[in-house]
Amino acid sequence: MLTKRIIPCLDIKDGRTVKGVNFVQLRDAGDPVELAKIYSDEGADELVFLDITATVDKRKTLAELVTKVAKAINIPFTVGGGISTVEDVKFLLNAGADKISINSAAVHNPKIVDEMAAEFGSQCIVVAIDTRNVDGLDFVHTHGGRKATLLRTQAWAKEVANRGAGEILLTSMDHDGTKAGFANEILAEISSALSIPVIASGGAGTMAHFKDVFTFGKADAALAASIFHFKEIPIPELKEYLIREDISIRK
Repeated sequence: MLTKRIIPCLDIKDGRTVKGVNFVQLRDAGDPVELAKIYSDEGADELVFLDITATVDKRKTLAELVTKVAKAINIPFTVGGGISTVEDVKFLLNAGADKISINSAAVHNPKIVDEMAAEFGSQCIVVAIDTRNVDGLDFVHTHGGRKATLLRTQAWAKEVANRGAGEILLTSMDHDGTKAGFANEILAEISSALSIPVIASGGAGTMAHFKDVFTFGKADAALAASIFHFKEIPIPELKEYLIREDISIRK
């Protein structure tokens, strides 16, 4: 059995780490380089860095900050935000990223997933999906959750997996920042349908939520932000809890 992964997320706006609720009401959460080093030292399995306004502002991810974070840590590092071309990926990998995450660009031009996977390998390509439930149906949203699409979340996840994505980062906009638990139903549905790993995002509030997302949600990894940034749940204690609960986790 593959071990489950714990992944802190740094949502970056104007060079600072921020965190909100349901993708709005952002508040400052600290310096991204300092936080990255803390999480690496505490035993986080990976780190995700998302420049949350890069697509909206039509600018590229802060490459200089990516380089600083990469130098401060010794764990795999995924970068997303404003990535839309093969050249963008090459630039960020050279800046220190191990994987890249695309969202809006993949929706706009699905073939870019094929191209990136062919150029760099599927293991390097994460497709992020921001999903919201509307009248009982799950739909993909883009541009930092600001734009609704007509794409059904489950069908889109299957499509990008078939196109060569190595992982899915599924964020429930309805659960984001609520600390009420992950969206286990849709996570389980997508995880069961795909052969690639699914990272759960949105809703972590207690240690039990992580156990639930790995069991009921069938997620391969769980991503969280505010509970780590504001020291509500230390990563070492979370891992100890999950081991006691018989979840296969890296020590």
